[in-house]
Amino acid sequence: MDDHMQHDARNSEQSARQISSRCISLPKMKSPNSKSETNHVAPSVQLHERASDIFEASKAPAAASGLEATLANVLDLLPSLVQVRHGIISLSDRSGIPDMTVGAGWSEGSDERCRKHLPRGAIDQIMTTGMALVAENIALEPAFNATDKDVLGASETMEVSFIGVPIRVDANVVGTLTIDRILDNKSGSLLEYDLRLLTIIANLVGQTVKLHRLFASDRERLMAEKIRMQKQFGELRQPGHEGKRAHVKGIIGDSPALRGLLEKVALAARSNSTVLLRGESGTGKELVAKAVHELSGRAKRPFIKLNCAALPETVLESELFGHEKGAFTSAFNSRKGRFELADKGTLFLDEIGEISASFQAKLLRVLQEQEFERVGSNQTIKVDVRVIAATNRNLEDAVARNEFRADLYYRISVVPLLVPPLRERRGDIPLLAAEFLKNFNNENGRMMVFDASATEVLMNCAFPGNVRELENCVQRTATLAAGTSIVRSDFDCSHGRCLSAMLWKHASTETSPKFEAIAPSPLNPAMKSSGAFASPAVATPPVDSEQALPAPDRIGLVSDGKLTDRERLIATMERSGWVQAKAARLLGLTPRQIGYALRKYGIEIKCL
Repeated sequence: MDDHMQHDARNSEQSARQISSRCISLPKMKSPNSKSETNHVAPSVQLHERASDIFEASKAPAAASGLEATLANVLDLLPSLVQVRHGIISLSDRSGIPDMTVGAGWSEGSDERCRKHLPRGAIDQIMTTGMALVAENIALEPAFNATDKDVLGASETMEVSFIGVPIRVDANVVGTLTIDRILDNKSGSLLEYDLRLLTIIANLVGQTVKLHRLFASDRERLMAEKIRMQKQFGELRQPGHEGKRAHVKGIIGDSPALRGLLEKVALAARSNSTVLLRGESGTGKELVAKAVHELSGRAKRPFIKLNCAALPETVLESELFGHEKGAFTSAFNSRKGRFELADKGTLFLDEIGEISASFQAKLLRVLQEQEFERVGSNQTIKVDVRVIAATNRNLEDAVARNEFRADLYYRISVVPLLVPPLRERRGDIPLLAAEFLKNFNNENGRMMVFDASATEVLMNCAFPGNVRELENCVQRTATLAAGTSIVRSDFDCSHGRCLSAMLWKHASTETSPKFEAIAPSPLNPAMKSSGAFASPAVATPPVDSEQALPAPDRIGLVSDGKLTDRERLIATMERSGWVQAKAARLLGLTPRQIGYALRKYGIEIKCL
């Protein structure tokens, strides 16, 4: 990248030589105060002698910051390159109206202060002609009117020099880079050199402005598409839409929350916009992604899925983009990645909030351009893929903490859909439980049924693990039930052995963060306080505090007054050799729940 910047600087120098030959009012290099002819010839100054300084200046526009701050960085470097009193960059919008004025030491609200040092007549001439304006002494130049001379502080006792060059984006002049200074013997002899140097810097600034405007335009387009889709969703309840309902295989329930989601799914399926599924773990985000695919025009094309949190970054890159034979040690054959396999179809990226910052940049390019290269190859592959992403993290907070790229967030969150947790669709619990029991019977050749008391137990459970936990509960109870009818006493919670109840009891002693509907919490609901799901519509689990304590050899995350929860978790991890799956068995948790607990308490995993 540094070599590329140096190459751009050399190209800009060639351009500067051409501009200096046609700029307005480039005077002969003669000091006005000199009385002898010995100093008439300007000293020979070559730009290549200042290559390192120019290279440093070329880095400033590439800095990752706002446009105003980036331009201020450029101006802060000018005094090390040229003699300058005031250095100012002025930009106009696409309609030619002055839009931004930046000077050295820029800060919020300093635009007006910088404008006071701009000679408007001279600036308008540069913008109109697209040519540089150089004046050794502005008092002698007709391009500067009386107002401009006052602005620059020129008088009979103070002679002022001025150099202004146009800033271009493609062929259009979008602004100016200007400097002024007190004329002395030295400054008068360096006008041509300074003109060429400022032209190089103006070319680099023009490229930076172009990139910033492209990014802003892309973000505005995505936001407009998001607003358009949300407007369509808002029309869902208008006359003509009432009574319509999407029926999706595998998604069971008839609650208002689920009906609203399925209606939005049907609308989102009609376009190729990127969809972001938000919701807690276990709510069925993969089923919703499958529903969007099957209701879309890509239904007969592939539906490819990948869990981004399950693979390290190096493997994830190969899985998504593919690799060539010999690209790495175990690459014995070429292999297509998930993007290629999903061409003309849909790619589901689960847990997208867990990918690393470096890989986020690679993924952004593919989502934006729909092209990529396999690992170990320089051949670009074009694809047509509709991406559906899912996460249980609060991406807005992650963006604020610089853990997730803002541009990637805007790219994937075109159509955000919130998958409701089971506690918000409690009316679906009997339907879901009946379906899970039916599947159990078919797989095991049984004829189990639910007693009325069993349904009451299920309706009173908080199910912080959502639909996945409900399915596990049904299968566990049906397996251990003595008769063909499942009754209240068959459930673990009736005997103080319900893991969900223990987690719920532990969470009730903590302070709960508020759950925002548009920004799901990144924490597993099992680790939240009861305030996150205890409402008048949700009853507490049917266990008391004494029966909730597990056996000593399978102690859960429940404080006994001797060890804190964090110390207990660390002790269990050390006992298991820092193997999460083994620690999960010792605690009676799932590996996913162990992972959430480790992140919650900030425990770093040791590699033994």
